[in-house]
Parts: sequence; structure tokens; C-alpha cells
Amino acid sequence: MTDDRQKSSRPRHSIAGPDSAAGAADEPLRLACLYLETHAPAQRAATNWAAASDLYSVSKVPLAAIRDGSVDLAEFDVCWWHRSEPLTISDRVYRCRTAIRKFIEGGKGLLLTGRALSVVPAWGIDAVAPDEAGHELADEPVGYLRKALYRDHPIFSGLDSLRVRTAAGGPPFSYARYASVLPESGDVLGCTVRGDHDEPKAASLLSWQVGDGVVIGAGTALECIRPDSVVDGVAPESSHCLENATRLLENALGFCGDRNRWTGAVSVPEGRPFSSEELRRMRGALADDPHRPSYHLSPPANWLNDPNGMFEWNGQYHAFYQYNPGGPYHHAIHWGHAVSDDLVHWWDEPVALTPSPNGPDRDGCWSGCAVDDDGTPRLVYTGGNGRDQLPCLATAESDALTAWDKHDANPVIERVPDEPPILETDHWAAEFRDHCVWFENGQWYHLIGTGVQDVGGAVLCYVGTDLEEWTYLGPMLIGDWDGAGEVWECPELLDLGDKRLLHVSNYDDVVYFLGEFDLETGAFYPESEGLLDYGDYYAPQSMTCSDGRTLTWGWLPEARNGEAQWDAGWSGTLSLPREITLGDDDEIRQRPAAELEALRTERLVAESYDLEASDRTPIAVHTATLAADGAGSDDAITEASDDRPSQATADSATRAMGGPTRLEGRSLEFTLEVDFTDSTADAVEIGVLETEDRRERTGVRIEREAVVVDRRDTSLEPRTADESQRMPLELEDGSCSVHGFLDGSVLELFANERRCLTSRVYPTREDATGVSLAAHGVDDGPSVSVDLECWSLESAWNFE
Repeated sequence: MTDDRQKSSRPRHSIAGPDSAAGAADEPLRLACLYLETHAPAQRAATNWAAASDLYSVSKVPLAAIRDGSVDLAEFDVCWWHRSEPLTISDRVYRCRTAIRKFIEGGKGLLLTGRALSVVPAWGIDAVAPDEAGHELADEPVGYLRKALYRDHPIFSGLDSLRVRTAAGGPPFSYARYASVLPESGDVLGCTVRGDHDEPKAASLLSWQVGDGVVIGAGTALECIRPDSVVDGVAPESSHCLENATRLLENALGFCGDRNRWTGAVSVPEGRPFSSEELRRMRGALADDPHRPSYHLSPPANWLNDPNGMFEWNGQYHAFYQYNPGGPYHHAIHWGHAVSDDLVHWWDEPVALTPSPNGPDRDGCWSGCAVDDDGTPRLVYTGGNGRDQLPCLATAESDALTAWDKHDANPVIERVPDEPPILETDHWAAEFRDHCVWFENGQWYHLIGTGVQDVGGAVLCYVGTDLEEWTYLGPMLIGDWDGAGEVWECPELLDLGDKRLLHVSNYDDVVYFLGEFDLETGAFYPESEGLLDYGDYYAPQSMTCSDGRTLTWGWLPEARNGEAQWDAGWSGTLSLPREITLGDDDEIRQRPAAELEALRTERLVAESYDLEASDRTPIAVHTATLAADGAGSDDAITEASDDRPSQATADSATRAMGGPTRLEGRSLEFTLEVDFTDSTADAVEIGVLETEDRRERTGVRIEREAVVVDRRDTSLEPRTADESQRMPLELEDGSCSVHGFLDGSVLELFANERRCLTSRVYPTREDATGVSLAAHGVDDGPSVSVDLECWSLESAWNFE
């Protein structure tokens, strides 16, 4: 071991903690710069960089000295291993494990940069190693794509952008990153940015908690320690990338070496959040986002897609869902888990299923379902590994459903059937995934979504006496008509009494078929078809409740681009639970679950309006009446006003006495009853999320033959969808009913309890909260009659 302490000729950055204006600690951090055998050029550059600063007292420490015990790591505050060369995990590396872990567990820190990140399994930091490592040439600046959730993490102190470019284009640099997999216990602080392009599937900035200590991994280039960027041990100061790299590296070493400095910092993970409490805090960090739904079921942060395993068990309702803990993008899927006692208020539970490093689900635990196997809860899900995707099985360890044992013999179906010829694509050897399983007629039935080569989407049917051995019956239904879609995902068969409902998701729409199911052959005979939703809705799954109801949730994907999703820190939510029934006319009915009424905190409006030609009526509540009646009263008197009232939030319980107050909100429920019978009106429109100057607004236009969501002026943000959405409407005796739910960026509509349209909208202005009514096409004819009720709704989540 040698002491290479040098006098600094580099300016010293302040890395003060959140509650202090002071600079770095008075005493320099005792820094051990590790190396394997020879001090290669990249390691010399790193050591010289550190030695040029008065922030550190630097010693070069060979791994051999750690193995033989000639160095006591307790003498140091932080260890740093930077490596550019390939790393072979040999005995000389592995035998350092005990000493390194003792050092970290005692409350110290370890920084791994470049290809040194690959050592994490050998040193017991994580079971999963980075699956990509090497050298690559950068023809444009590269760096770290930091997660919005952790913008306050100390290692980002002084770095304002979410895109922190840390190396300019030039000579090749070494890297290590998680590409097709994620660390098992570490959390992703950031991924990779290259020029103007985000690369979220290249996780390169990681954090682990090991005992009382922390490990930070930074696997992408850092300009300040590239050998070609160092002259006489001093880095040039002209590059913005150099400044970013220096700041990030100093912050990381400071955090690892003296974390007491950061006591009280907000959102400082030291490993992946696992517990309900950690997930609750993570959810709370995003609670102020006005686009974030408050009463829909959403992920605590990061990514959500398909609902899975919607399951009532021991008096509680369990919602599992596709979840990526790595960030707000679709990749490396786990199963998230939320629980409710009443179908309305939810709390987060730990992740239920995690990919196994050496299992058939290595690359993801994809969609499936939950079943009651004679008193034992079990999950059937798709495991992904390379180009294969096959059915897997897991069994609950307890009635809490928070931990699951995977079946030793997974996958339970080892190959796809020979007939019909299953579609092969660039991604998959066979498109063969997503499961609907139920017990009937003395045996288990198992539906799997797929596509048939040169034909279209299909559903395959299997049967079995248990959940571990399956016999192929044949195709249930094949979409051999134009427009059926290439692949059918997430099939589900529902028993509605006189008819069965089969729905599939074909990449664009959720198509349902009503018809008969043959229990002997597994074939389905459709008699009619339709869409479950005409908007932003996909891959639904249902729960059969103990009271006999069928409740269905769907995934509501974002209608903004991937960059905007990354900047928000979250993506995806589930629809409200919808009760699906069959009407006397053999057509389906969809209505919001009755339990949702428990979310109502106050009825804001209960009023009839006669809308004249081109009227635009701002909806108002009478503040004096509300103040007298108190929040939550259903007897509050409301009135319309032709004037623009002052901006006072209608659901506040502390309004000033006096005139009408503009109705506004982002968490509302409303019902509209429109009677066109004696009117010449073409349409009635309710505007929501409306600014006072109407620069931003979302219009819900109820026409005589359709309901249209007009998104042309929804948002000033160019990264969001602006096309209109439409669903068919049939008037009943000249009238119709529209039931709507507004929740952050979600607008969910039910028309005559027959059809649904869900839209995602993202206004940018704080005052985009108003509500108005208007009639179109009345001209000089009779007015159109509208009855409106509106309620404010509370959050489904408790952040305290």
C-alpha cells in the first residue's frame, strides 16, 4: 500500500448536505483506490484525479493486500475501484469478499466505476451481475439519465438536469450496465443518455444497502478519469461533460464516505425499496404531480402495465400488476402488489414476483392470473428467458400473499404446440403468453394468447387435472379475418350467465366476443363482438367477487412520449373497477363499481340547465350555502353564472361567504343527463381541466350518435397526444346518460352503462381546473335540457 497524497490544483466543489451551507468536511476522506494486480492506465487516471484534490487522502490498495490481511480497511472511509479492463471473477477477486463486506456492513461505502461494477455477485452485493460490459466508441456525449424520483439524491447535488452528460465523444470508454436484467437488491438511480437520446434499458447508476453501509455503482464513462483527458494528473477544466463528471464523482465518493452529512435528505435510497413503508414513501414523493391519479390504482413510482391476479382472498382484494422497479419504461417486468379492504382505498405491498437470475423467467415475470387451488392461492404467469416465453407457476407462502414459491419444474408447459403454426417474430421464437385459468366441469381450463403464422391472433386452450400438467385441446378461436390483429394478448373468458364473454387485446383495441364455449373441445363460437373501451385502455383482467359480481380493471397507458414519462418518474395506472353484466337484450353493461361512491367527499353541484345557442356556462357553486351546510353536505345549493367568478377551489371547506365560486378540480366525479327530445341541438359539451382563458381545456362532447373527447387544446405540452377519441352512442327515448371520472391525467367515461371511453390528458397550467357547459347547434330553436351532478373525490392512498 502506498500513499499518493498530492496538493490540489483543481477547484474544490461544495458538496454540503441538505441542511448546511458549509462545504465538504474539514478532514479529507480517507480513500482507498483499489486495483487487482497492475495499476493500469485507467486506474492511474482515477487515482491521480483523486490525489489532485484536497477532498481525499488517497492510498493505492491492491486486492492482494486485502486477501492476505496486510491492509486493514477500517483505516479508510471509502473504497473506490475503477476498472477499464475485462474482469474475470477468479479466486483472487472472490477471496476479498469477507473483508469487503465487513467494511461496508460496518457503515462504510464502496464506489464501483466502469467494469468494476461486474464484481457485485462475487462480493455478495447482488446476485445479479451487469449483463453487458465492454468498451464502446462515443461519437456524441454520453452520461447518466437520472430518475426524477431521485432528483434530490445527494449524488446529484449541483446537477440540475435529469440528463447528466459526463463524457464527450472521443476515444472508447469502458462500461458495465444492466440491459436485459435488473439487479436483484439494488435500486436504479439512473440509466444512460447518449446525445439527445434516452436509453432507459441501459441501467448504469445503481445503489445498494449492505448492512449499515452503501455501495454505489457508476458504469458509464466519466470524462474526468479517462486517461486521454488527464495531463500531468490534472484534468482540463473546459468541458461541460468534465464538470458534470467531476461533480458526480465527488458527490458519489462523499456520499459513500460520509453519509452522516446527508442526514435528513429527501428520497435517498440505499437499495431497492422493498417494504410497504418504503413504497409508501416513494409514492408520497410523487404525490404533488398534478397529472398523477389520486384515486385510481397506480404504481408507487416507475412503470405499471397489465393488471394480473385480481383476486379476493380472506376478505381482502389483491391487485397484482406488471411492474418495472427500474424506472418508468417497459422492461424487466416484476409483479407489483396492492391490497384493499373495500375496493376503494389501497396500500402497497412488497413486490410479489421477481425474475430469477437462472430461471425460465430471467428476463421477466409477465402477465398471468391468480387462482384458488382448493384453498391454496397460486399464480400462473409467463416467464421470459431470451427468445422463449413459457407458462410458470408459483404458490403463496402465506395468506398475506406477499411471498411466493416458484414451482421447481417451471415452465409447466415446455413447448408450444405444433398446430396451428405459432407466429415467430424478431423478439420471440413463438408469440405464446398471458394466461386465463379457471376450474370447471371437473378440470382446469387454461387459455393462452398467441398468433398464427400468416393468419392472425388466436387463443389456445389447454386442460389439466392440476396446475402442473397440461393437455392441449386446440385453438379456442383464431382471428382469420381482416383487422383481427397479428397477435392476441391477455385473453380472458367471463361467464355472464346466458352467454360467455371472451376478450382479447390485439395491440390496438380490447375486442370482446359474446357467444358459447364448448367445454369438451375448448372451442368458442362468437355471436357478436364489440370493444370494451374506445380510448386509452388495454389488457383488462377481472375478479369474480364473493358476492358473484364480475369486476374488471384495465391498464390505462400514457398518451405522452417516453421522454415525458421518464421526466414524470412514473407511467401507467389501472382503470376504476367496472362491473360487467349481460342485459336482457343480450348486450353487455358496464358500470363503475358501487363501492366507488365511498370516495365522495362533497356534492358540489346538483342542478338542471337549459342551454341556449352557443352558451358557455361556467359551473358555479354558491359559497354562502356551502359554508352554511358544511363540507360533505348533499344539500348544497348550486347555481350557474354567466360571469367568470374568482378562482376559489370548490371542494374547500373554508370558502368565503358570498357570491358564486368557480367549480374546479382535478379529482371529480360527474353525471350528465342530456335530453335532446325537444331540442335542435347537435351536441352538449362539458369542458373540464379548463383555464379561464380557455387556452387549455378538454372537451367532452355528447352528440346524438357519439361521445367525443376533444384533445386539441388539452395541453400546451407538445409531447402529448392531441387527437380526438370517439365512441358510439344510441339515444334512449331521445336522452342519454354519461358518467365521468376525472383524476389527474385520467378521464374515464361511461355512456348509458353500455360503452366506455378512457382518455389521458395533461394540461400544463395550474389554473387548468375549471368546468363549463355548452350547447352546440341550438341556433334559434328550443334549448337543450341538461341535469348535472358533481362530487369531489378523496385519494385512495394514505401517505401518512
